[in-house]
Amino acid sequence: MSVSRWAALKALAAQPISLRQAFSDDPARASRYNLTACGIMLDYSKNLITTQSWQALQQLAAQSPLQQQLQAMLAGAKINHTEQRAVWHMMLRKSEVSGLTLDGEDIGSQILSCRQKMTALVNQLHQGEYKGYSGKAITDLIWVGIGGSLLGPQMAVEALTPYHCSPVKLHFAGNIDGAVVSDIVKQLDPATTLVVVASKSFGTEETKQNALAIRQWFRQHGADDSTIARHFWATSSNIKAAAEFGIVPEHILPMWDWVGGRYSLWSAIGLPLALMIGNSHFTQFLAGAEAMDQHFINAPQAENLPLTLALLGIWYINGFGCQAHALLPYSHYLRLLPSYVQQLDMESNGKSIAVNGEALAMATAPVIWGDAGTNGQHAYHQLLHQSALTVPADFILPLAVAHNLDDNHQRLAAHCFAQTQALMQGKTTAEATAECLAAGMTAQQAAELAPHKVSPGNKPSNTLLLPALSPYYLGALIAMYEHKVFCQGVLWGLNSFDQWGVELGKQLSGPIYQALSGGDISALDSSTQTLIQHFMRQN
Repeated sequence: MSVSRWAALKALAAQPISLRQAFSDDPARASRYNLTACGIMLDYSKNLITTQSWQALQQLAAQSPLQQQLQAMLAGAKINHTEQRAVWHMMLRKSEVSGLTLDGEDIGSQILSCRQKMTALVNQLHQGEYKGYSGKAITDLIWVGIGGSLLGPQMAVEALTPYHCSPVKLHFAGNIDGAVVSDIVKQLDPATTLVVVASKSFGTEETKQNALAIRQWFRQHGADDSTIARHFWATSSNIKAAAEFGIVPEHILPMWDWVGGRYSLWSAIGLPLALMIGNSHFTQFLAGAEAMDQHFINAPQAENLPLTLALLGIWYINGFGCQAHALLPYSHYLRLLPSYVQQLDMESNGKSIAVNGEALAMATAPVIWGDAGTNGQHAYHQLLHQSALTVPADFILPLAVAHNLDDNHQRLAAHCFAQTQALMQGKTTAEATAECLAAGMTAQQAAELAPHKVSPGNKPSNTLLLPALSPYYLGALIAMYEHKVFCQGVLWGLNSFDQWGVELGKQLSGPIYQALSGGDISALDSSTQTLIQHFMRQN
């Protein structure tokens, strides 16, 4: 996209708009800037947009190669061009996969086979039919993974807590910090513990190290190779490495090159979710995502929910220079959603190089952060309301809940809606002064305190209302954010599906590990040498 179009976007953003005045002038504003897809309602009326600026953003999308890239992705073209890979995660949630082929391979049969294997394992575990080496039923499962192999299932399992129906307890081991595995295994019995190692390459350092530590724990309790083979599963594309570790081929669930880690929740990486909520609910989870896929593919541009969110994000990043975006779920069970979307968005689009290898002329992904409401209101909402920063925010609220504390839920909803209203309208000096006087202050006292109570308002937000936090609507919500990220990547002209930026730190950690083990440190910079020396003195 030409530099002039980004300059035009900035020029439009420089034209002042008062949201208070916009709502006063247009009683229909809320209904005009409102969409519903797959049951999820988006109110985007509290954004700094006018008819003119919104038309300009729509034109930006219309003149982009978005439709061409979408069709290329669906056709299996290698749109992840730096790794020469197709991007086919949407195929994993299709209800009908027969006939799907890619590069001559029968992908449909592979997906179906994986689903059947997952279903059988979940049924065995639920029914107590999967026995450990001592003949006792499995009571605990340790899921070993990191990044996309951990954040997705962990978030989804937490989000759907009211649907948990598994007799098997689930434990996530991600961080290489030894405290993680140590704390997990001390409460378990290896005779009734199953381990699943999730790693596409079966070489990710954190995952491999944690898997080795757990295998050693088994050995310390007298386990032999046959025990390891019975108690360990994997999801990986590197069958050779998994076999060398001691995992038998029939215990390996597939991973494919055409699925990136942060888009893999719909594959065998979703096994922890299927385990906890059951196979039928996992099918509903996939169905919600597929429904959002169909909306994204088929909805007209002006009615397309993921595209609308993408354009609003671009408006603030490239028009206003905003560098952050807050994700604020008003649901205790969605408290891990910001962490999940951090990887989805920042690892996908946190880049400065275009698909042609040249430097991009504009900023890309925002810093994603947030937490569950109302906790955040007593922490960082102060910054949202009164700082000079503009931080666009997504407020997410499920309408129906699993508990019967109706008054709590009404108060939660009231806080959610009040926060978006407060961000939009703020509090003027006159209003703050009147408030102080009404509280019995003198005119001088009111004049002194009022400036500290003023909120500038005009802070943008989206509100997303889910009918319920069910498997179906969670699937649709996650797919919505996936498609938003895809749209923004295309509009910026970058590859959303590689992540070369994470490689350098991994590469440098090897020599530093050797140095920490007594190797030569002379080639390292003085700061790193000092840190290594200090670490070694203490250890």
